[in-house]
Amino acid sequence: MRLMKISLIDSFYNHQKSGVEYNFLEKSELKPKAKKMDRESGLFNTFIVIFCEGAISANLKNHLRFFPENKLIKKNLQYLPDFTISKKFHKNLRYFDNAPFLDFLEDLLKIDYALLIQPEPTAKKKNHYALTHFHVKVDWPIADAAEDMAKYLRYIQNNLYEQGDKTARLLQNKLFEYYACHHSAGGRRTAALIAAQLLKKENFISTVFVSSSESRSMVKYSERGVSKFFLIQLSHKESEALAYHEKMNPDTFRDCYLYPAQGFHIGISEAFYGYTSHAKLPGHGKWRRLNPAYSWLKLKDEFLHPKNTWPSLRPINYNWVYSPSESRL
Repeated sequence: MRLMKISLIDSFYNHQKSGVEYNFLEKSELKPKAKKMDRESGLFNTFIVIFCEGAISANLKNHLRFFPENKLIKKNLQYLPDFTISKKFHKNLRYFDNAPFLDFLEDLLKIDYALLIQPEPTAKKKNHYALTHFHVKVDWPIADAAEDMAKYLRYIQNNLYEQGDKTARLLQNKLFEYYACHHSAGGRRTAALIAAQLLKKENFISTVFVSSSESRSMVKYSERGVSKFFLIQLSHKESEALAYHEKMNPDTFRDCYLYPAQGFHIGISEAFYGYTSHAKLPGHGKWRRLNPAYSWLKLKDEFLHPKNTWPSLRPINYNWVYSPSESRL
């Protein structure tokens, strides 16, 4: 919830404070294979956060680069510009279950582009997650990631180019589609999806969050699939109708789910995507040929999320991208 607020709500208010109009997403941008992208803006909070339930193995460190030089310790933090908390830093701030952790994470995200959270190897407590590294770099060629994906999905047997350059190029495009991006996506989103594919090599669950200015969204890659979080605007009348549908008092609903803006309210919506049969292991287990016309993703669910100050509330179903009668493919 905190990452959604940092990415979306705080970015919206950054625009308001600067007198710059916020460019809300159009519905077409949330449909699979959407191509539209916005210009980069310094008013949008961007980041990559990688969360691993197991410690990353040494053989992946050449591609997911984190070393003693970017370990999150006081000595290394002192080299970061404008990071005043480094003087007050203590080791416990890094731990996920420590009360000030989210505040520390937010402060660090303001000046760093990629953070890694994983089990602390020196901790005595089991599953003691910590923010272990900053300035994490993803360095794995797109072609290698596409080859890894295509082998798993049984589209190739040995290497990416075994069926020719055209199929190799199409499979690289499909890698981006698999992660709900157009193949022309910018560097930050590309790095995030490459990291997500790389971490499939590990035998633990991992989640990658990426906040992107060009897509005006935060995307989450996990074992469940792909989720895009984005802002929607609701008029007073629309928020009342939704409150009545949820059997809530309109003022209570707005207080729990929406944020105030000038003449309207904003909320955080989620589009959750699942994979079609063409992006899953074939049931027969045999090799298959790629047909690029087939969609690999479909929009499965849409939700409106509560404010981060109400963590006990559940997201509510809210169809914004598609009406109930529209096809989700």
